[in-house]
Order: sequence, then structure tokens, then C-alpha cells
Amino acid sequence: MRAILTYTKDVIKLFFLFVLCTSLFYFGLQAIHQEYRDYHRYDPPEGNAVKVDKQVGYDWIDRISIFFRLGE
Repeated sequence: MRAILTYTKDVIKLFFLFVLCTSLFYFGLQAIHQEYRDYHRYDPPEGNAVKVDKQVGYDWIDRISIFFRLGE
């Protein structure tokens, strides 16, 4: 009888530890989400930023050559 009581007590401790760790993880994720929810990733860059979506002086033959050489 004493072994069953000890085993039950250990299971209850483990259950509460699991619930505590799960809750801590959940609320940590919520805090991180709250922090980055209003972060504007798509604002125009400031300072000396360079726009990289324009191609500068490459002919399509040069681009194919670079593609095959570098595996872009």
C-alpha cells in the first residue's frame, strides 16, 4: 500500500511539473509574439541602404553564365 501511495505522489508531482513547464513555454511564446507583433518588417530602409532587386548592367547571356557557374 505504501508503494502505491509513493508512486501516486510521484505521478502527481510529475504532472504538476509538466503543467508548469508547459505553461511557462506557452506564456513565453505569447510574450515573444506580443513583442514582435507590431514590428514592421516591410518598412522602407533608412540610411545608406541599397536596393538589391534591380539588376545592374547584366545581359541575359551573362546571367545564364553566372547561373551555370555558381548554381544560383
